[in-house]
Amino acid sequence: MRTLETPRLLLRPFTLDDAEAYFPLVSDPQILRYTGETPAPDVEAAREILRTRPRHDYAEHGFGRHAVIEKSSGELVGFSGLKRLAELNEVDVGYRFLPRCWGLGYATESAREAMRYGREELGLTRIVGLVERDNAASANVLKKLGLKYERSLQIDAHATPIDLYA
Repeated sequence: MRTLETPRLLLRPFTLDDAEAYFPLVSDPQILRYTGETPAPDVEAAREILRTRPRHDYAEHGFGRHAVIEKSSGELVGFSGLKRLAELNEVDVGYRFLPRCWGLGYATESAREAMRYGREELGLTRIVGLVERDNAASANVLKKLGLKYERSLQIDAHATPIDLYA
């Protein structure tokens, strides 16, 4: 797991020290609207999510979501990257950003680099993206990345069907 770079962003592995900056990404209802997740109650819960999700994925699979650092501010503004989804036997590209970053192209920019890394350095031949049907902005990012709608599926964490792009 290594640091990646785009013109405006650094994508680096998460550390447990990122918990405070990560907390809004797992607690803000506006950010979580389409994720099916329950908001984290505090920074310690965010730290545990870092431990059991991205940090676990790095150890288990050699890759996972990256912390996204905005070069201009030095601030952790989101996450982006690849995640193995055992329940689907797929590798998913995903992203989540602070609301002040929405509409700036950070999701497309970071996910494009994560997909390049997956194909060229990890040897992945298939990468999917999952999106709730009502989340048009995220679906547009997947389309910009060259992914095409493949099918709809039901996932336990979501009350409504999820669209899978590949």
